[in-house]
Amino acid sequence: MIYLPILFPLAMAAVTFASTSNRWRPWLLPLGAIGHLGLVLAIVCQPADRGPVSGLGGWLLLDPLGKVILGFLSVLFFLCSLYAPGYLALRADRPNRVFCTNLFGSLATMTLVTLSHHLGLMWVAMEATTLVSAPSIYFNHSARSLEATWKYLLVGSVGISLALLGSLFLAYSALKSGLDTTLLFDQLIKDAPHLSPPWLHAAFALLFVGYGTKMGLAPMHTWKPDAYGEAPGIVGTLLAAGVTSCAFLAVLRVYQICRAGTEAEFAREIMISMGLLSMAVAAVFMVRQRDFKRMLAYSSIEHMGILVLGVGIGGMAVYGALLHLINNGLTKGVLFLSAGNIHRAYGSKLTDDVRGALQRVPLSGALFLVGYLAIAGSPPFGPFVSEFTIVSAAIDSGQFLAGGLFLLFLGVVFIGMGATVLAVVLGNPSKKIKPTAFHDNVSTGGPILLFVALVLVLGLFIPAPLESLLGEAAAQLGLSR
Repeated sequence: MIYLPILFPLAMAAVTFASTSNRWRPWLLPLGAIGHLGLVLAIVCQPADRGPVSGLGGWLLLDPLGKVILGFLSVLFFLCSLYAPGYLALRADRPNRVFCTNLFGSLATMTLVTLSHHLGLMWVAMEATTLVSAPSIYFNHSARSLEATWKYLLVGSVGISLALLGSLFLAYSALKSGLDTTLLFDQLIKDAPHLSPPWLHAAFALLFVGYGTKMGLAPMHTWKPDAYGEAPGIVGTLLAAGVTSCAFLAVLRVYQICRAGTEAEFAREIMISMGLLSMAVAAVFMVRQRDFKRMLAYSSIEHMGILVLGVGIGGMAVYGALLHLINNGLTKGVLFLSAGNIHRAYGSKLTDDVRGALQRVPLSGALFLVGYLAIAGSPPFGPFVSEFTIVSAAIDSGQFLAGGLFLLFLGVVFIGMGATVLAVVLGNPSKKIKPTAFHDNVSTGGPILLFVALVLVLGLFIPAPLESLLGEAAAQLGLSR
């Protein structure tokens, strides 16, 4: 069954591309999303006594860490697919064959990343995810979207090249110690205590920078503001919550190898430093940000920093980071989709033009405001729980500097992001900007409400199956509860 979640979306991509109806083609997305979600639930919930779900001689394997990411990606894609038909109906001027096909292709490659238990296969899957998702950024066929697409490809290519070099260094660290070279994660973890430390250090640094580029960690974040600013809301959601989660998983796989040996402290110091740097850069650029879609890109940079910071702090912060991956991703769905609706209503992304969204598009304006409160860490939403878990773990472990800077940057982001969001949703619409034909409706507002509901539920309580799975995944990264 491990092959089906990969092959099914590829088959749906072929069916979608062969479909001749520009009107009905988008409805294949929720149909395929339901099928993929069912397949994922079937393998994630498979009884443990039936043995591990694996294939290709161990190259594919679904472990607890993979289950968390894969389950989240499938739910994320399903919710986005519900939004797609309504959105694409509004964009009837654009052919959507390539767009819909690429969405299924992205789902297949992201699934392959989560199931890959071989460093080389994971590298190929990660690059395939980038290549397949890039054309979706160019959906608007404007000069700026073309520039954003090329920047996404070029910066991503530099990152993936560094990751390839890091993979070679990791293999050579075994050869240098007289071991058989392998790129299977289980064998690398087993051999970790005997790997050559200098080569392992170099490998982790290159792999972290390489996959950190895909995550959008500062200072490798330069593709994000353009890509997120020009991409449709559904693409921005999948990039900010899906592709970045796959890249984070790749970083965690390499961290597992360091932790299994004697280099965990080396890796954690790098992750803490880069996490705080990303939060600082995001905080600076978010202040007085006039483009509210680019603002969401800097928010993503901030939260990628929170993820690696949590793993670097260790202890319960690891659990908090994995929980935050889910909370951040779902909240990004609220923000990107509601921001896309506001953009459609005004025809502009600048706060100089966009005012009074609560009057022109009341539902989207309210959801954008709720998304801001959630992503800023306000209770009772999910991000508050995961961020509180991380900062509590930092204080409990005596890492007061990291915890203090974490709170400081959160405060700056809260104020800077709040100024932009409030400027968009409050006040009276500018008379200079003529209203467009877009209005809130069930097809473009309902899926966002589902995102909000999940974010709120995870802030009030964590379902027992999810908590158990998160605990197992965190145990893989060194948490003992």
